Amino acid sequence: MFVPGSEATSEPPLPAAARPLVVQKFGGSSVGDADRIRRVARRIARERDGGSDLVVVVSAMGDTTDELLALAAAITDDPDSRELDMLLATGEHQSATLVSMALQALGVPAVSLTGAQAGITTDGRHGRARIANVDPRRVRQELANGRVVIVAGFQGVSQTDLEQAETTTLGRGGSDTTAIALAARLGATRCQVFTDVRGIYTADPRIVADARQLAVIGYEEMLELAHQGAQVMQVRAVELGWVNDVVIEVLSSFEDAPGTLIKEDPFVEQRNKVRGLAHDRNVAKITLVAVPDRPGVAHQIFAPLADAGINVDMIVQNVGHAGSTDMSFTIAEVELGRAKRILGPIIRDLGFREMTADSAVAKVSIVGAGIHNAPGYAARMFGALADAEVNIEMISTSEVRITCIIAEDQVETAVRALHAAFALERPEAIQGDPAARPGGGETTSGAA
Repeated sequence: MFVPGSEATSEPPLPAAARPLVVQKFGGSSVGDADRIRRVARRIARERDGGSDLVVVVSAMGDTTDELLALAAAITDDPDSRELDMLLATGEHQSATLVSMALQALGVPAVSLTGAQAGITTDGRHGRARIANVDPRRVRQELANGRVVIVAGFQGVSQTDLEQAETTTLGRGGSDTTAIALAARLGATRCQVFTDVRGIYTADPRIVADARQLAVIGYEEMLELAHQGAQVMQVRAVELGWVNDVVIEVLSSFEDAPGTLIKEDPFVEQRNKVRGLAHDRNVAKITLVAVPDRPGVAHQIFAPLADAGINVDMIVQNVGHAGSTDMSFTIAEVELGRAKRILGPIIRDLGFREMTADSAVAKVSIVGAGIHNAPGYAARMFGALADAEVNIEMISTSEVRITCIIAEDQVETAVRALHAAFALERPEAIQGDPAARPGGGETTSGAA
């Protein structure tokens, strides 16, 4: 059921229908033009012919969202957040109606719904809303009438008086969140996420030629990979799937091939400690020099950033000397300008010596359950980077990852070196694991 306090409702799933219910999500590249939309429609039709009821969530076509943002920027440097949400939501409306039309052309009954019509209500924050509730009565009714339901992803309606309800968007990757929220609330058999890659890999295959596709990955490991830069799944979507125990299947929309299952992994302790690598170039480092070393200063620095919705990732503070210390932290590169404007007056008030900013950095992470409790992994990571002549600027750890800040132009070198150091190209062979072939090769269990 939905867990209170998570991005979802606290109500239990509705009873499952007589036919198995599958939620599918197709990203922007999957519906990028008319030919691809027709291909998606044929795939949906095949799944329906196989005996499943279907709810399909779609993203905006191709680069539509970026094009709409550029159009808004051409009108004004500071678009109103409400009007921007109204504009961006039209991208998913377009995709949903076109997919519905393509299905109808194949003789498959279908109906398109906006996020609001699908019963998705949010907390009302424009541009980064979180789902507050899902009331899928309309979806259930359309399924009962024999239709495939196509839902515009990435959006909902604010949970207020209906006369004042506002369209809101869920942020980048929000269609993933839409799909998993619907799957959890509807009690779907599975949630399939179709992308332009086959599944989850040990590293970005565009950088590492022998990156290996994973058959199964646990929620916690996938959450860290997504948070540290892997772009196949949205962070909030993985979190929502985890707390609601929704099995997520990542598949290619361009070929019929086994994908990757994201679920609780009973063999996590028997697998390689390092399951994958992630990297993120959207990083900036801010260093505050000669910060007064006294209680309350850190709060005075970071509280205004939090109030502005700027997420601070890694923080390193040096040992204080002569009443002052240096402090470095990282944020998303796109937030650097706002952060500097916010910190300017604070620097003057508290008497820092200076603030420096570096946007030519990136982070690279190794991820795997139990890394923190297993000796030698940090040393091996640092050794591999040293051998590749990659300098480490900052280090951060958790129970399932070790992250280093490095120069942005060394990302590919670092990723290749780490992939080789941990032999991630080698297939895993787990005794008794249905996701591992005899002889060590992997395949996907339960893939459609």
